[in-house]
Amino acid sequence: MDDLPEHVAANREAWDRYAVEYAGAGERAWAATAVTWGLWGVPERELHLLPDDLSGKDVVELGCGTAYVSAWLARLGARPVGIDNSPKQLETARRLQAEHGLDFPLHLGNAETTPFPDSSFDFAVSEYGAALWADPYAWIPEAARILRAGGRLMFLTNGIILNLCVEELEENDPAKDRLLRPLFGLHRISWPFDTAVEFHLPHGAWIDLLRANGFEIERLVEIQAPPDAVDSPKHAFVSAAWAKQWPSEEAWLVRKGARGPSVPG
Repeated sequence: MDDLPEHVAANREAWDRYAVEYAGAGERAWAATAVTWGLWGVPERELHLLPDDLSGKDVVELGCGTAYVSAWLARLGARPVGIDNSPKQLETARRLQAEHGLDFPLHLGNAETTPFPDSSFDFAVSEYGAALWADPYAWIPEAARILRAGGRLMFLTNGIILNLCVEELEENDPAKDRLLRPLFGLHRISWPFDTAVEFHLPHGAWIDLLRANGFEIERLVEIQAPPDAVDSPKHAFVSAAWAKQWPSEEAWLVRKGARGPSVPG
């Protein structure tokens, strides 16, 4: 891993370590008959994060993990391709492909520098994946490169308010009802209890970055935990009660314009 950027190598080591822990969730998601999103399993029929018709569309999942999103999209008629930084996560994905009789390409690689030609895809998606674990100043330009003109990108990650309300020192200490860190300067976060590296941007920085790379912003969906949501040890950093009041997750839906990236004047 000597040739990988430091944060990419750190996240590969971390996700190879997490892979066994996440295999069960991947198995359940592959077996699901309905598309749901995020920590709280909010149904697609409520959030409307996917294009209306994916039949015959070329789709890439950036940071696919166990590739359950790609499996959902394949069942909706898309032609998915997955790429992930973790060999162990891809082992689980390939096992689940075999178990479910569903085959599509899976690549080991970094969403910041993919092997795909320019203008290869109609839709790019990241539920966490690249949206959380890759540097947005690298993966957003790469997503723009591999999308066709008019192609869409949807990415879902932790809500910005959540990142301002969690403690740094304890892994399982849930978010508070007050701000605990500054918004300005937010970009890279390395928690003291693990080696993984996360990336988060303020909304203004996201807007500037997306527009600079030729994307038109269609929607920002701030996701609320449903009324029947309950606390889970899998995401002890946020309680259901907190997520019913403030968005613990957000999804961005953007479209690549015909003119490509803008040039600052």
